[in-house]
Amino acid sequence: MKRKWKVLLGVLLVLVIAGGVFASIRMNQRATVTVQTGKVVRQDITSLVTASGEIKPRNYINIGANAQGIITGIFVKEGDRVRKNQVVASIESIQASADVQAQKAAVNSSLADSAAAESNIKAMEDAITTAQAGVDRSKAEVDRTKVDFDRAKDLYNAKLVAKQEFDTKKAAYDAAVAALRESEARVAQAKAQQNQSQAQLSATQRRVTQAQAVLARYSDMLAKHNAVAPLDGVVTNLPVRVGETVVPGIQNSSASTIMTIADMSLITAEVKVDETDIVNVKLGQLASITIDAIPNKTFSGSVIEIGNTAILRSTGLAASQSAVSSQEAKDFKVVVGLTDPPDEIRPGLSCTAKITTATRKNTLSIPIQALTVRQRGDLEPVKKGGVQAAAKEDPATLKAKKEELQGVFVVKGDKVEFRKVDTGITGATDIEVLKGLNDGEEIVTGSYKVIRTVRNEAKVKVDNKTPAPVEKS
Repeated sequence: MKRKWKVLLGVLLVLVIAGGVFASIRMNQRATVTVQTGKVVRQDITSLVTASGEIKPRNYINIGANAQGIITGIFVKEGDRVRKNQVVASIESIQASADVQAQKAAVNSSLADSAAAESNIKAMEDAITTAQAGVDRSKAEVDRTKVDFDRAKDLYNAKLVAKQEFDTKKAAYDAAVAALRESEARVAQAKAQQNQSQAQLSATQRRVTQAQAVLARYSDMLAKHNAVAPLDGVVTNLPVRVGETVVPGIQNSSASTIMTIADMSLITAEVKVDETDIVNVKLGQLASITIDAIPNKTFSGSVIEIGNTAILRSTGLAASQSAVSSQEAKDFKVVVGLTDPPDEIRPGLSCTAKITTATRKNTLSIPIQALTVRQRGDLEPVKKGGVQAAAKEDPATLKAKKEELQGVFVVKGDKVEFRKVDTGITGATDIEVLKGLNDGEEIVTGSYKVIRTVRNEAKVKVDNKTPAPVEKS
């Protein structure tokens, strides 16, 4: 019996030791995390901003109606090329034409009155000249008769001539003086008439100016019954027909717009860039554009305009026009000029632009999914009495422990170590590393759940096998 119990006790001891070893192995395996890894490598990285929009000509103008009436003629069709100042459509203009003709007659009448006034002034100038000549003759006659009168007076006083002769000389002198006064009166009358004619001329000239101004206004109103191309371009939209009525003053209305003329010499892709990406977009940056209607082709271009006003994604209106503050997503307009647009391109085609915002050559990089964020306190070893110890820490220390750090988990043997990294530009699948990693280091790249939950200095098992495809039932 004694020997039998010894054997049983030995067997039991072996089983207990084996169970302990097995349990220890299972616990270690349960604490080990399976991860996928990758290497820190050097490669070229290009940062792209992708945005969608539509094809638009750089310059296009909607020709609206400047007068109300029935369209009497459309002289182009959609797709036609037009020249600047070419008449492309006309609106009924009977009343405007009649007003212009009537005002032309008024202008001609005023011009005739002005010409008559000028003729009167010329006649008055001739009359003044004639009257002045009469004054000169009268003065000469006064001088002559005064000499005769003075001589006769002296002789009469000397009693050398008869009183009759003296009276004759005196009468001749008085007649000459009266004739001089009459001539001077005729001169004054002619000058007064000249001044009156000049006043009439000024009045008629003012009437001519006024009539010509009214004629210019009526001519402008008549000209507005013709739609004129404001630039060289192509008719891209023609929503009206002959016989339809148009009205002026209504923006973007089918009753106001006659046609759209676009300058197709510069074609652009007008896209909407998300507010989180707009800070990286700069003028002159290169872009590649794909057009949905032209598959399997990529067109090149560059950024030529960047909008400064945020546009609400839900309404398409500027955020500044919204009376209510909104936290919804916003976009910014970016215009990309196409370098060599195809002939078959049309305004309004949907497109996608990929704008190259930065390029790095042979730079350290890691997969984007390897990046994670941890609080500084989570990276420190857990002290004994953890909760109680944390409760005794001051607020500044607690705040420091809540600081979020961006980094990756670097594989060190059978453990991982969190490493803070500084990053640069972001490519399609990789991100530039500026500081914190070395070329060739092995980092954890998956799975997403592991990267999000793995703790610093955790034990890991590397498994980079490609997962087997899931069979569809």
